[in-house]
Amino acid sequence: MDFYHFARSVVYAALKPLYRIQIIGQENFPKEGGVLLCSNHIDELDPPVVGVTAPRPVNFMAKEELFKLPILKGILPKVHAFPVKRGLSDRQALRTAISLLKEGQVVGLFPEGTRNRTGQLGKGFSGAGFFALRGGDAVVMPCAVIGPYKMFRKVTVVYGQPIDMTPYRENKAKPEEVTEVIMASIQKLLDEYHPDNKK
Repeated sequence: MDFYHFARSVVYAALKPLYRIQIIGQENFPKEGGVLLCSNHIDELDPPVVGVTAPRPVNFMAKEELFKLPILKGILPKVHAFPVKRGLSDRQALRTAISLLKEGQVVGLFPEGTRNRTGQLGKGFSGAGFFALRGGDAVVMPCAVIGPYKMFRKVTVVYGQPIDMTPYRENKAKPEEVTEVIMASIQKLLDEYHPDNKK
């Protein structure tokens, strides 16, 4: 077992009982091929929670400041994280993400760019649409994390239906347009599965 899978099993064992993690739609996740995994962002625990519930290894973008911290700078690369400057305007991060998608791997990002503790979905950065359009044959996997994170209360992770980017690529859609499609898909999951919206 490599370090990634070891760390994943340890984190899952620690978080699942604390937050009673429920996973919905995991069967929707493509078993192979490039996947751009896009989720809302409500807490700093989102990356590990999404990472351990996704059925395939996820390469997460992480803010570059984290790679300067003594312990994390050694661990983050081993769990497939790579640095990005705020705002998703980092060219090296762009090249890394696109390369990973074209190689058939999973790239995870939070299009809002920062945590939104209100529970409302914020505006997505156009970088999400840029990756989706440039990622070869990669599909987009919308994901919704429904909290809040409180001890022994349920946190739900919902994986929706993958979005085929082929029509958008063929029609030369703009990144901003594709980002809106991605955010609308995440919002749909939030609307459908958030307990406050259930009658």
